[in-house]
Amino acid sequence: MNFECATLDDIEALHTLVESAYRGESARRGWTHEADLLDGQRTDARALREIIAADNQFILLAKKGDGIAGCAQLSRVGDGLAYLGLLTVDPALQAGGLGRQLLAESERFVRDQWQASAIEMTVIRQREDLIAYYERRGYARTGELRPFPHGDRRFGLPRTTELEFAVLRKPV
Repeated sequence: MNFECATLDDIEALHTLVESAYRGESARRGWTHEADLLDGQRTDARALREIIAADNQFILLAKKGDGIAGCAQLSRVGDGLAYLGLLTVDPALQAGGLGRQLLAESERFVRDQWQASAIEMTVIRQREDLIAYYERRGYARTGELRPFPHGDRRFGLPRTTELEFAVLRKPV
């Protein structure tokens, strides 16, 4: 697996990957989907373009040959803190260790390149199986909950009004 930064040329393939892993029937091939909690899109090309163009964040790609097998968004928050989001693995490749590799590469990058001492993420609170996965990899719940952007269709169409994010953090 090769790791590299996404470019604007990757947006179409990246968008297809993210949507296939998080939403709809294709997402159900993997175990990390949100298809039971949300309909609609997970992201859009405009949002991906904004991340790639920003100075304080980027999308790390896991490439297998010419294809994108996975990705993670990394953002520099400040005060030694980085944010990891949009962790995605092709549903056909889930449970094969690529998620662990993406986490390790993300943690290494923010520690070595940004001198971050911790990395945090937000996970939909109702995704106990996914939170447990991250806890097994050293992330801990901070106790902080953040609101889900209900009513903003760019983030999907919730099937319940109870969605909110749990904040997880790990020292790097």
